[in-house]
Amino acid sequence: MIRCMIVLMTLVLTTGLLLVGHLFTIPFMFNHQYTDHSNGLYITSGSLIPFIMGLMASFLAEKIYIHKYREKLG
Repeated sequence: MIRCMIVLMTLVLTTGLLLVGHLFTIPFMFNHQYTDHSNGLYITSGSLIPFIMGLMASFLAEKIYIHKYREKLG
């Protein structure tokens, strides 16, 4: 149960990070678009950096929790 709460809290914190990126216009947090009007080419790609940061935060939070839990058990 606590593990699930930790993962959900990191999700909330990562979403907050995305909101901060949107509010303060941090460029690497947004989608990138390329349009070539002469050929009708339209390419869009989303930034994977927030997703990767969320995965790293979740991984670290879980590792810290497991370490503290094992210390508590002795």
